[in-house]
Amino acid sequence: MLAPGPKEATSQIPLPPDDMWDLPGGTAWVYYGAGHDRLTRPVIMADGFHVGPSDLEFAWEVLEFGAYPFLGELRRRGRDVVIVGFHERSASILDNSRTAQAAILQAVEERSGGAQLAVGGFSMGGLIARHALAKLESLRIDHQTALYWSYDSPHRGAWIPLSLQAFAHYTRRLDRRFSDQINSPASRELLWRHIDEWDAPPGQADDRKAFLAEMREIGEWPSIPRLIGVANGVSSGRGEPVEPGAVAFQGRGLSVVGTRLYAQQAGHCPPAAQLRVVSMEKPEVRTCGLPEIDGAPGGMLDGFGILADELNKLPAFFGFRSDARIRAHCFVPAVSAVAVRDLDRTEDLYVDIEALDPGESELDEFRLASQNEEHTLMTEELGSWIIERLP
Repeated sequence: MLAPGPKEATSQIPLPPDDMWDLPGGTAWVYYGAGHDRLTRPVIMADGFHVGPSDLEFAWEVLEFGAYPFLGELRRRGRDVVIVGFHERSASILDNSRTAQAAILQAVEERSGGAQLAVGGFSMGGLIARHALAKLESLRIDHQTALYWSYDSPHRGAWIPLSLQAFAHYTRRLDRRFSDQINSPASRELLWRHIDEWDAPPGQADDRKAFLAEMREIGEWPSIPRLIGVANGVSSGRGEPVEPGAVAFQGRGLSVVGTRLYAQQAGHCPPAAQLRVVSMEKPEVRTCGLPEIDGAPGGMLDGFGILADELNKLPAFFGFRSDARIRAHCFVPAVSAVAVRDLDRTEDLYVDIEALDPGESELDEFRLASQNEEHTLMTEELGSWIIERLP
């Protein structure tokens, strides 16, 4: 195995691209591999979910200057990197898929030689790439892609605790940013269960139903390339120490004292949240028939921690001091990232994937992390596994 290549100097974040493609709905930043002066062996990677346009500097910080220099390793091995960014990352997956399709076709047109493409993405980007390839096949367009890869992508859905969703909507009159993010087209398509108002019953958003119907219409997956994926969660079924029903977030300041957000609990309609913001009212949110998903093995997100941190940034006299007793929750369950089980049952979320027949997965091959870690964390364990399987 080759030794890791040197990282670029941090003063050069991001490294200037060798080429830029202006695409419908986005931009592609192209970096040639070692010894190349033109596109030769393309590895296309689609950006994931957030609000606003894709940030090239952030992509370099995460993919090159974190735990493992993924971009540098690709280029050192003679792979050309094509980072596909979007004008609006919270737009519909179907809209951003058009950007990815355009990037794939431009790579085919500009590529020198006959090397097949590798196309994938991180988190939602993996779904965008999956749809783009399947859509091109449905249109009988030759995408010349030998490998599809996904990095902690929610193939069976992602999870934001309903208590957090409820708090976001309940506080919309004070700050609507979090609520708007939860209600964005991409979020509605990604989330396994969604609410658009604090007191709405949880369910599958209409946008997600439409997205899943579109995937069925085009065959669910591309049929030509080999399909691989990785998860930032473990395969053993060992979750995180999150006690169902425990207080995950608690308001301390005068404006939010009485607010409590609980870790998701199974059972007969247990409380998910008690909400109090500024007024004396303290409505309760309950959820019925949901699994104990917050501590499930998978890629983790500091949802409760981020909320507390943001509120604690406000001046103390506003009265929004808060504590996150449980900072992180499962965002992309391991069974979702490697497409082996749905999320409806607690026993499926915590299944020992190692003990399953690998044929249960919709992927041809997959790899899980040795510990539950931050969602889309780039590690040598997962990043090198993908690199070794490139065509």
